[in-house]
Amino acid sequence: MQFQLDQIQEMIYEVRGQRVMIDSDLAKLYGVGTKVFNQTVKRNARRFPDDFMFQLTKEEFEALRSQIVTSKSGKGGRRYYPYVFTENGVAMLSGVLNSDRAIEVNIAIMRTFTKLRSFLALETTLENRVDQLEDGTYKLFKIVFERLDNIDDKINPKLDPKRKKIGLKS
Repeated sequence: MQFQLDQIQEMIYEVRGQRVMIDSDLAKLYGVGTKVFNQTVKRNARRFPDDFMFQLTKEEFEALRSQIVTSKSGKGGRRYYPYVFTENGVAMLSGVLNSDRAIEVNIAIMRTFTKLRSFLALETTLENRVDQLEDGTYKLFKIVFERLDNIDDKINPKLDPKRKKIGLKS
């Protein structure tokens, strides 16, 4: 089965400043139920420290609810908040889930994370270039306006403040 990188990219969310994948999405990709997937992970809990996998809080889950399709509890929904896996956690899954499909899924997911990192690096580079352009433009305009002021002073010399003004007094 061939996995589309764009399809996997849509399953990557940002939580706590990290790119993560939700347990139910990973289970779907690996072709197992979420419960079976999580049981396998829990049997290998030592492989998944907090920076590899963590459970969402109520607030985080509610914030993601609009982005993911989940049913309300009481209607076949989740009874607990989902676990999410960082890039390292997904890489660790390859050692826990041993099947041809798991290997293929992991390769596709790792390629997607790599693609996202390269986009982020490109975005940062472009942002730096725009900042440099703005700085250069600001300096250039400052010089232009200073020179225009100097030209204006030569054309219209400032009047002596001691000189009596001419005009009507009201």
